[in-house]
Amino acid sequence: MSVSIVQYFGEQTNKCGYCSGTNCSKSHGMHAYRLACEDYQDLIDRGWRRCGNYCYKPQNDKTCCPCYTIKCDALEFKLSKSNKRILRRMNKFLRDGKREPNEQQHTPGQPKNGDGDDVDVSGSANESQPQLPDKKPSVLNVEHVENLVQAHVEQIKTSNTIQVSGDPSASLLANNKIKAFAPNLNPPRKKAKQMRIERRQAKLGVPHEQPQPQSKIQEKTLKDFLSAPKETDKHQLKLRLVNVDGEEFKRTLPQSYELYQKYQIVIHHDPPKNMKAYQEHLQHSPLKHKKIEDLPNVGYGSFHQQYWLDTKLIAVGVIDILPGSVSSVYFFYDPDYSFLSLGTYGSLREIDLVQTLAERVPALKYYYMGFYIHSCPKMRYKGKLSASYLLCPETYVWFPLTDEIRNKLDAKKYQRLNPDATAKDVNEFLNQHLNDVMLLINPQTCISYGRFIQRNDGDVDRDVILEYSKLVGRVCAQRMLYVNMS
Repeated sequence: MSVSIVQYFGEQTNKCGYCSGTNCSKSHGMHAYRLACEDYQDLIDRGWRRCGNYCYKPQNDKTCCPCYTIKCDALEFKLSKSNKRILRRMNKFLRDGKREPNEQQHTPGQPKNGDGDDVDVSGSANESQPQLPDKKPSVLNVEHVENLVQAHVEQIKTSNTIQVSGDPSASLLANNKIKAFAPNLNPPRKKAKQMRIERRQAKLGVPHEQPQPQSKIQEKTLKDFLSAPKETDKHQLKLRLVNVDGEEFKRTLPQSYELYQKYQIVIHHDPPKNMKAYQEHLQHSPLKHKKIEDLPNVGYGSFHQQYWLDTKLIAVGVIDILPGSVSSVYFFYDPDYSFLSLGTYGSLREIDLVQTLAERVPALKYYYMGFYIHSCPKMRYKGKLSASYLLCPETYVWFPLTDEIRNKLDAKKYQRLNPDATAKDVNEFLNQHLNDVMLLINPQTCISYGRFIQRNDGDVDRDVILEYSKLVGRVCAQRMLYVNMS
């Protein structure tokens, strides 16, 4: 059993990595000791994102450069002309081993002349990494806390009452008000109006989705372009998906770190991080690898997708595989191969991964690209993929990224996105839910907020816990363990 354990750090103010403004980038942050993959899926669907074990949620209505969570429906994705050119260029290079004539003098990290839509800025425009708070998280033995919670859950099953620290009256789950740590908590119900429409459609025999007429000429799909390599090819490109906690990751760590150093120096002109910082940023993850029956060789968790050209590592995509998506964390590559537009090529291969996984797990059909920052032109490239959606920062509903939305963002950098002024967050945390928030008040004791107040066992900041709970939403606030230790 994997239990999410977090420590909330509150509001953070830092220098902006997009507009370079000082003390104008505003967000909320928390340290995640452990995150169940289901909980992290819920969090990114509320605008959160992780960097190592640090999770952050931009304050879009206050920050200088609003960051909108963006995803692509991989099953509805269509290749653009630019995508096809990049795929053909890679296939030609693998087949012949030759660069195109106009690529011979291309400088790594610089745009190419020609069709602007074919410029690959994605590989040189990773999201700015958040500045970590000065405050250090409390020291915890995560396995011990998980065992503590597991023992409590077993007591819930038999008596529905958790005895905390020898106190038989201490109850973590009183009167069945919540299902603490439930792995399959029911999602918020659909609106009554939507249910009425679906019932009416069912009576009339109207299908939810009308079948689309097939075109006479079948367009080549992404998988068609990524056909199996031939023995006669000059080069062989192989992708390896390695878990960040696995032996294969450890074995190839020297190559991936060396590649990262080269990427940082040539592409970003930054001094590379040391090995420890690299691991904290791109290896360490609060997600615990979870094996599932439908994906026996993969499972959920954090991975590096390695791109091996013959015996040389030329690119790495850092990703999280979650119950409903593949979430891109970071991507870096060998600048010597910039002519292959590896940033965009990597995105296409990650979409292909989603399509492959969705064959076994239909719900896993989205590709999360992180944040779309419209106010920063170099970060708009994420909106070029077809079938892309932006998350409303107030109601947490997804909307297609259309020209209409782009025009609104041109006019004003912060937008609600949801045109329905009456729409509310269906997973909203209300004040009456506060008693159900789970607290870890010391390494041996977890207790509900309501019971903690009744016992008057110590200090707790009600406003801070309420702020945290509203940010993570009702479902996660009632399921995750909030560390309240000094």
